[in-house]
Amino acid sequence: MSQSHKHEQKPNAFTIPVRIYYAETDAGGVIYHSKYLDLFERCRTEWLRALGHNQQNLIEEHNLVFVVRNINIDYLRPGRLDDLLQIGLEVDKLGRSQIIFRQHARREEADGSWTELATATVQIVCIDFAKFKSAPIPDWLRAKLETLQ
Repeated sequence: MSQSHKHEQKPNAFTIPVRIYYAETDAGGVIYHSKYLDLFERCRTEWLRALGHNQQNLIEEHNLVFVVRNINIDYLRPGRLDDLLQIGLEVDKLGRSQIIFRQHARREEADGSWTELATATVQIVCIDFAKFKSAPIPDWLRAKLETLQ
């Protein structure tokens, strides 16, 4: 069964393009499995930056940090050296202090279809940086997260 299909992404999802370099592949030129963690993290960080924030200013200005509590990745097809991927995220569930993201790594094929290479469910928890205990997601950020649902 093919994982290639016409891409039907939510219009409010966030995506970034990422080229795969040699350092992200194994000896066979295939994306090394743990590199998907980096790609998904990069997408979440760039999403936060697109909202006008970054990890450091969340700590300094809001005493908040987001930490990964759980991640589950499904590896579906191999990505290869020099592929141009689309790494994306959507909010699956928004709780008081947690966010569950759905993330994907996709490659566009010559015919315009998209091949899913990997998908992930990532549970993120909002933490009070000084106490390192869970904290409610601030209303200003919650409103922005809701646009991704």
